[in-house]
Amino acid sequence: MNKLGILIDEKDPRVCLNPAFAKRYINDLKCAIYMESNAGLKAGYTNADFSAVGVTVCDRQTVLSEADLLLTINHIDFQSGEIANKEVISILNPLFYPERLETYMLPSVRLFSLDLMPRTSKAQSMDVLSSMASLAGYKSVIKAADLQSNVIPMLTTAAGTVKPLKVLVLGAGVAGLQAIATAKRLGAVVDAFDVRKSAGEEIKSLGANFIEVEGAAENQQAGGYAIEQTQEYLDRQRDMIDKYVRAASIVICTANIPGKKAPLLVQEESVKNMKPGSVIIDLAAEQGGNCALTENDRLIEVNGVRILGESFLARELAQTASNLLSANYFNFLKHYFDTAAENRAEDPIISGCLTIDNGVLVNDRIVTLVNQ
Repeated sequence: MNKLGILIDEKDPRVCLNPAFAKRYINDLKCAIYMESNAGLKAGYTNADFSAVGVTVCDRQTVLSEADLLLTINHIDFQSGEIANKEVISILNPLFYPERLETYMLPSVRLFSLDLMPRTSKAQSMDVLSSMASLAGYKSVIKAADLQSNVIPMLTTAAGTVKPLKVLVLGAGVAGLQAIATAKRLGAVVDAFDVRKSAGEEIKSLGANFIEVEGAAENQQAGGYAIEQTQEYLDRQRDMIDKYVRAASIVICTANIPGKKAPLLVQEESVKNMKPGSVIIDLAAEQGGNCALTENDRLIEVNGVRILGESFLARELAQTASNLLSANYFNFLKHYFDTAAENRAEDPIISGCLTIDNGVLVNDRIVTLVNQ
């Protein structure tokens, strides 16, 4: 019987197991579950909710001593020996933070980082990045509306007509598309930019104007992400985006490149030419940000423009995020358990997420990065 362990993460209100999926682990996958007391409380789930479906609610030390497979959402600085002889499933962003892997480089440890999940049809139900990006894109617009000094939609009143705000979305991945859809639902006039020409149809289908800069390089092997561009293209891109940034009341930044510093799309001069009261939400802040003035995990104000650097807005929707993560983790583990041990090394989903095996770094993407 597999014994799963869930720990409290003091810096994150989300949890990767809700009571509904705990019941499925126990009944369908025949797992025993040990959960640290109050691990789900900030996501809206009490100890009683978990106990009712058969979870053993206990202290942290009991979880660590009893579980052989630990499920976490973020990197945890485990003490020496705490994860000996265990498998750990987490979301570590090791392509950008390879130094986090040192904690798990032990002879008896196997580590899976689910943000390395291949972007294939079969893996969609396990894709933690897409789940969280969708929530972050939605919340970014709600957050911007709260920070804005104007209403977003057109309003016709006895005192006159209020014009709708202009919203600019930079990057049309999962987060960007959800931001576009949310801004449109709130009645904004939306422009959106992405280096990938293929994103244009999706942008237009949501009712937004696609800002296209000719000459972008694309790579079909990039898993739907943008790639680095030539300097000539970047110069033309900067001039085009500058024009739209100056006219926008809200700018949502979502462009990112795995393992790289986020592309700089909003120049300092552009921000200084925005209208006072405007808002920039930078979801790429963790990797440097798309805006030149972004400060990670901080809300700042420059010439009356508010800039929020926040890559984890999904945390503010803790219960919904926890429910989606619970499904992602369950689907991955079900696939893992259903795959014969001798076939796991050849399985693209399992091998794609496997990062460390018996103390050895085995993920090709990270090995290439570390050896550069």
